[in-house]
Amino acid sequence: MEFLKEWQGIWKSLRVYRMDSAHARALDDLYRNFVGHDELAFDIGAHVGDRTASFRRLGARVVALEPQKSCARVLKLLHGLDFGVTIVESAVSDHEGTLSFAVNSANPTVSTLSREFVDAANAGAKGWEGQVWDKVIEVPATTLDRLIAIHGEPAFVKIDVEGAEEQVLRGLSRPVAALSFEFTTIQRAVAYACVARCVELGYRRFNISLGESQRMTFNLPIDAQAMCQHIADLPHEANSGDIYALADNWKAGRSHATF
Repeated sequence: MEFLKEWQGIWKSLRVYRMDSAHARALDDLYRNFVGHDELAFDIGAHVGDRTASFRRLGARVVALEPQKSCARVLKLLHGLDFGVTIVESAVSDHEGTLSFAVNSANPTVSTLSREFVDAANAGAKGWEGQVWDKVIEVPATTLDRLIAIHGEPAFVKIDVEGAEEQVLRGLSRPVAALSFEFTTIQRAVAYACVARCVELGYRRFNISLGESQRMTFNLPIDAQAMCQHIADLPHEANSGDIYALADNWKAGRSHATF
């Protein structure tokens, strides 16, 4: 029964993220601002690999990190024969080791390292009703610095780890050209902490895309203070999205960038 529940959750994710051509086109239109032919991208929290697939369509090489065995199996099935994709069955945090990972079998996209994220979702937040993290597993963890030492410096890092984004950023000691991290309105403090960490790393320009729209909110990047105020002003119903941090060398040679 547990196996059936797990694969029902995976099938749901595949339908939503891998079988929607409009979603794929929107991803490509967004990510071509960050990666191109033979550049390197890190997909942290790859899930079923819709971002990995987009990076590959744009010609980038990908290192995809995913600690859930069921999702890693899907990644290997879809990308295992692609020499441009390296799949690492691991979480990413601020230190290497073994960490506890809460699994939501029915909705694996919200499985997480963060106990605080689970608590926030279970505190009666509208839109999170019925979510159940039904088991805890032990998973290996690495850091962004370690990944860079092994695979090289990426042009772009996508981070989607359900409330553990700050810990991932704590494992990075110098800025890459651009990165994104997910935020939720049930944990705005995590988003503020991530913006602050990005500022510590040297990032000064930010943008934001709500939900799965893949559209930037601002025509031009804004500063950290304005981004934090924007997050504070969002209604709870905005739910989630991705914040983009841009280093000084972003856009170098990117005449196709659209914002």
